Amino acid sequence: MLRFRNLGSGSTGNATVVEAHGPSGVTRLLVDCGLKPRQLAHGLAQAGLAASQIDAVFVTHEHGDHIGCAESFIRRQRKPLWMSQGTHTAIGAPDLGDMLHFARDGVALQLGDLQLMPFTVPHDAHEPLQLVCSDGVARLGILTDLGHATAHVLHHLRGCHALLLECNHDAALLSGSSYPEFLKQRIAGRQGHLSNQQAADIARAVNHAALRLVVAAHLSERNNRPALAQQALGDALGREHAAIGVADPLRGTDWLPV
Repeated sequence: MLRFRNLGSGSTGNATVVEAHGPSGVTRLLVDCGLKPRQLAHGLAQAGLAASQIDAVFVTHEHGDHIGCAESFIRRQRKPLWMSQGTHTAIGAPDLGDMLHFARDGVALQLGDLQLMPFTVPHDAHEPLQLVCSDGVARLGILTDLGHATAHVLHHLRGCHALLLECNHDAALLSGSSYPEFLKQRIAGRQGHLSNQQAADIARAVNHAALRLVVAAHLSERNNRPALAQQALGDALGREHAAIGVADPLRGTDWLPV
């Protein structure tokens, strides 16, 4: 069985627990560790977990709302930390000893009964990676920071049974916002963040009969609305049996089966 729980998703911090139940027991991966330590501890407690029950951390890129307290977390817990070599260089190449493991595009990783497939995405970071997680049966695609979908991105997401998918902004709200022009261009640019419509286009492109759940993530508090993200995804999928949820910036989601 594969399930996940987002602990918070937005510009203030991102973290998601992915859990596999298999022959070797329960395996838990924390994808991104961008919450403040107290918020992370609270989110884990709400999920019924202690920090010691996390088996490893995977950081997608070096931006603060994703890497956050990852270094201090793994030093306290003495757990493996995966990231790309580019991300490690971007944070100053700290010496993490044998806890540090480098992830690469298209190279599968095994953590207990969790199979992980990192893949590169277009985003304004050094070697950013997003992730597909599987227990050998169900597949979860995590795609929370990118400016547009390449053929490479779509290739990795095909066949997923659930998606945690960035719906950062509504294009009209962003255009009319009080953000300075350079920031609007960065967000809407090809190395920035997905709009609701771009996310919907991805959902439509990888849609299949067994895609059961899409959760909108990383919504801008100022330039998006949950109802707008849900409407765009619903229009794209065009069928009622695919559940569509929204990750709250501070509370995330409940446990969700894949």
